[in-house]
Amino acid sequence: MTDLKVANDMVVRVHYTGTLPETGEVFDSSEGRDPLTFLVGHRKMIPGFEEEMMGAVQGERREFVLEPERAYGHPNDELIAEFPKSDFAQLEESGVEIEIGMTLVAQTFQGPAPFMVTAVNDEMITADFNHAMAGKTLAFSVEVVELRQATEEEISHGHAHGPGGVEH
Repeated sequence: MTDLKVANDMVVRVHYTGTLPETGEVFDSSEGRDPLTFLVGHRKMIPGFEEEMMGAVQGERREFVLEPERAYGHPNDELIAEFPKSDFAQLEESGVEIEIGMTLVAQTFQGPAPFMVTAVNDEMITADFNHAMAGKTLAFSVEVVELRQATEEEISHGHAHGPGGVEH
């Protein structure tokens, strides 16, 4: 066992379970999957998650709750837009009926942008591009499975390589 601790420029592998504290509903978990691997300090995780894991050692388990400000933020009205229903004609012609609550993906110049349909009428569709977890308080149970210093290449690329990271 080494005395490495979670810090910037470390590659961390964790098993985690995320729940909504109000209901106890699990919204994400690595249970039954490979551990989550990330490079600390390179904006790959929500800010509060990294903050709460700082200083943890291999084998340590931490439990914490993140308010929206430290997770996905609060919903932003500027991320809600209306589009003519005719923009979705191809989708509807393929037999898909657009309904409230559906998650679709818009192709933008910045890449794919998922959104939730929040209103539909004969002429317009309202799309909410806020993250699905925006405005929510999140609880996590996290165990550090593996910890190592990142390589110079990983630091320059801004992500972990190898098992659980980006493959070459």
